[in-house]
Amino acid sequence: MARTTAVLPSGSRVTDFISFGILARAFPIEKVRAALAATGKTSLRQRDLPAHVIVYYVLALSLYMHASSREVLRCLLEGLQWLRLDTRVNIAGKSGISQARTRLGSDVMRRLHDELVTPVAVASTQGAWFRHWRLVSLDGSTLDIADTPANEAAFGRPGTGHGEAAFPQIRFVSLVENGTHVLFGTAMSGCTSSEIALSRAVLPALKPGMLCLADRNFFGYAMWRDAVATGADLVWRVRKNIRLAAVRSHADGSYISHIYHYCPEFSERTSP
Repeated sequence: MARTTAVLPSGSRVTDFISFGILARAFPIEKVRAALAATGKTSLRQRDLPAHVIVYYVLALSLYMHASSREVLRCLLEGLQWLRLDTRVNIAGKSGISQARTRLGSDVMRRLHDELVTPVAVASTQGAWFRHWRLVSLDGSTLDIADTPANEAAFGRPGTGHGEAAFPQIRFVSLVENGTHVLFGTAMSGCTSSEIALSRAVLPALKPGMLCLADRNFFGYAMWRDAVATGADLVWRVRKNIRLAAVRSHADGSYISHIYHYCPEFSERTSP
């Protein structure tokens, strides 16, 4: 039985234009074109779907996840025309959309993410601050992805108690701005990758003035040392079996301690 194509309500809606206006402001066309040029993905000839339009199309897919790919493109083009970003683009078929996305690849989107996806909280944002620190959290998770042979080969499929999971998965680690839930500094890989390994690529996104929270899974001498080197302040949990001697105690029951790294080859302990 054929399925009815998922479509958006007919006609131009103010909410659509607002959505695309936010996309255009968050990802300015100048930045998009610069990323295309830097990755060698700029359209060399006039196409029905130029590269910069496909960038906005990929972003728009997250706004209209319940609609078909062609319907999202239609809505995107109406928004682009209303915003005067482009007025000479035709609505392509499914094969044209697929070919355009293949030409674009992933490097452009990764470059835009790394450059433009940053904390956005302002002074009045609730939950974003503790005293003068911007609150961020280090955490990881997994996401199901499309069940295709290519995805399974690239990212793997986790095992379960009764065999394999229904879908391949990616594992990602990210910094999260607590007050806005913006994910930034994200690193991802296959589902068999460890969160600790991915975290090393995420830590450079920490900056002075941030207070980073993390669960006990992330604590270790090397990780702590690398995180401190960014200039951020840290509040990380540690495992309950770690014994840290009190160097100086405070009236509220907390105390200052030191962490050490044991080097067997030198048979000595060194402090950070």
